[in-house]
Amino acid sequence: MKNKKILSIAFLVLFSVGLIWYLFIKKSDYTITFTVNAATGTVSQGIVEWSKTQLKDKNDLYTIIEKRNFDFIQQNFKNDTEEMEYVWELNPVDDSITKVTVGIKDLKHSLYNKVTVPFAATQFRTQQIEKIKNFKTGLEDHVKKFKIKIDGEGESKEMFVAYIPLKSVLQEKAQTMLSNDVVIVGYLTRNKIPILGYRPYLEVTEWDKENETVTFNYCFPIPKDTKYIQDKRIKFKTIKAMKGLKATYYGNYRTSDRAWFTMLDYAKRHDIQLQDKVLEHFLNNPFNGGNELEWQTTVIIPFLVQ
Repeated sequence: MKNKKILSIAFLVLFSVGLIWYLFIKKSDYTITFTVNAATGTVSQGIVEWSKTQLKDKNDLYTIIEKRNFDFIQQNFKNDTEEMEYVWELNPVDDSITKVTVGIKDLKHSLYNKVTVPFAATQFRTQQIEKIKNFKTGLEDHVKKFKIKIDGEGESKEMFVAYIPLKSVLQEKAQTMLSNDVVIVGYLTRNKIPILGYRPYLEVTEWDKENETVTFNYCFPIPKDTKYIQDKRIKFKTIKAMKGLKATYYGNYRTSDRAWFTMLDYAKRHDIQLQDKVLEHFLNNPFNGGNELEWQTTVIIPFLVQ
């Protein structure tokens, strides 16, 4: 009898502690978990871009409160009637699959949700499931538009290039490059400087992952003995051969950074240290059109030299 009483008291204490934690300490009212065939960086960018779309389409405002690398985003959400908090945690399952956990808290009705959500399909729970499901569907549609193959260790060739230095947010690197295409190609054409192979390179000299900006050179290989006229914007240099992790990306050049994210997850799983630099070689001319899944880009992220 005494043991039963002790067990009953212990159970009551544990239950009370658990209830207090669930109602008053646990941060989220409801948690949704799913997996997606994409790297953590691709999912992270997908969240940011999806949030911008929600503002444009529905006047739903998502503000980033905290963002850590490509594996954590905390957002505050507001519209005319609601105020929520979303905490996204992204964990790579393998080189190309990410587990996404979304913690959701209604800042106006948190206690009510915690009491009702486990027992009923409330409006709050139904709306959140639908919202996250729509995000997942959009992300899955996006990843069908490209393919990535990790090739392992690779090495680029040394080359002499004409280049134009540029800077942009990561999402706009391709647009920035293309908008300056007429500048550098026009210079080379006017001065009758031949382009070797004609397929350009993009040399990222600084990748700020925290602010998602890139400083890069838009490059065209030219003969090393070229005699050139000085220009305010067009520069010349030798890009040395570099060893690094190599991948092949198939898809529109606007989203070739999806290969970068996959390479980062691969490197993390295999304990490979990489620099915050990237070298891309575009092997197709997008102005010729065609199936974007046949557009090919080789990507090298150089190893970090200790």
